[in-house]
Amino acid sequence: MENREIERKFLVNDNSYRKSAYTHYDIIQGYICKEPGRTIRIRLRTDADGTQQAYITIKSRMESITRFEWEKPISVADFQALLPLCGNRVISKVRYLVAANPEPLKWEIDEFRIPNTGLVMAEIELPAEDTSFECPSFVGKEVTHDARYYNANMI
Repeated sequence: MENREIERKFLVNDNSYRKSAYTHYDIIQGYICKEPGRTIRIRLRTDADGTQQAYITIKSRMESITRFEWEKPISVADFQALLPLCGNRVISKVRYLVAANPEPLKWEIDEFRIPNTGLVMAEIELPAEDTSFECPSFVGKEVTHDARYYNANMI
């Protein structure tokens, strides 16, 4: 199935991921629509060198660990024009990328700022639901099916 996201989410035990991260960047994401069964979000990614990329994403409710995801790049100007539609439904975080085993999988570790300062979560996107992978020491309790840890619910 095209336009799908298969991911698992975990709480993070410690910050040892920072030593093995090969990059990190800032993210601001706002939710234009957050309804049962679907969300529409916009995201601005700012790299360490100041380069910015913006996206619009539509996601469905999670079925098992798979859900529909449609994402397209938009201009930074479009992101800025759409951001007021999000009201107070905005999240700020820093994302670290760490190689996973097996490669080419990667861990995305999010250090949340506003409004969830102190929360750190790790996600891994998989090519299939039954893909096996190793959890590094910083990976803690799995929260894939705990709706409290969906970004759209943390606003």
